[in-house]
Amino acid sequence: MVKIPNDLKYTKTHEWAKMEGDLVYFGITDYAQDQLGTIVHIELPEEEDIVSKGDAVAIVDSYKASSDVYAPVSGRIVKVNRKLEEDPELLNKDPYGSWIAAIEPSNPKEWEELLDAEDYAKLLEKEAH
Repeated sequence: MVKIPNDLKYTKTHEWAKMEGDLVYFGITDYAQDQLGTIVHIELPEEEDIVSKGDAVAIVDSYKASSDVYAPVSGRIVKVNRKLEEDPELLNKDPYGSWIAAIEPSNPKEWEELLDAEDYAKLLEKEAH
């Protein structure tokens, strides 16, 4: 059973997002890491990059595939989780505890457009059929 924490927001492209103070932390969902299989490498974004919602900001490589990770909101990347360069499998072991980057959002409305846990669960249900 795929974990979908209620306290996070989600994208249709399988990223999770969490607002902490003025920053939006994001990573890949349990479903995404499960679909990818063992993650062997990640290409992280750069701090200070200006991104738009939906931009590909990172690339996750597994034995099965390479997959883009998309920005859940627009803004400036202010933190990057460098631990993932050393141990990309953290994304498999703890997808919701292993954030990829943090964005200082430039458009607060975009936060409201993200999916809640219930809507994300419905999206996964649709994709399964």
